[in-house]
Amino acid sequence: MAQEPETTNPSGSRQSYDRIQSFFIRPSFLSLTIGIPFCIYKALFGLAAIRVGTPSNFPLAVVGWIVVVWAGIDLIMNTERAVFDIIHEPDRLEYCTLALIGRIVKKPMLFLAIDTLISFALICFMLWSGWITRLTVPESWLWYAGTTLNLISLSIVSIYNEYKKI
Repeated sequence: MAQEPETTNPSGSRQSYDRIQSFFIRPSFLSLTIGIPFCIYKALFGLAAIRVGTPSNFPLAVVGWIVVVWAGIDLIMNTERAVFDIIHEPDRLEYCTLALIGRIVKKPMLFLAIDTLISFALICFMLWSGWITRLTVPESWLWYAGTTLNLISLSIVSIYNEYKKI
């Protein structure tokens, strides 16, 4: 039986993976199925905050613009990670601005986890506040696309990992 290749996982530790599992931890897969959907959620939250805040709640509109810019920067970073992975170039950036800050303090995965928590909190806020109803039809389609990519890929990875345990 062929030995499974040893690969560095996203946390930086070495682990043995088969070809499919190695694909699941590639920056291009992670960016397309997690990072970019999270950028979509942040951007749509920011747009909703701008709509709710303008003109009656200027500070909320400012927060919305900050989140939109943050989402845009993270989108560029995720796209860069995916492209560099596809063309087999070394990573120059992290997946998001918080992870890049985390790199400075030698804890990028911790800061990436914090970014994930914030993204999930924004998703929950959009749903529970009713702001999701303020999205336009094209924005709703972006939300659906992000959700589909994120949840279906998570399910596929989970099914494959459980299958490997059999």
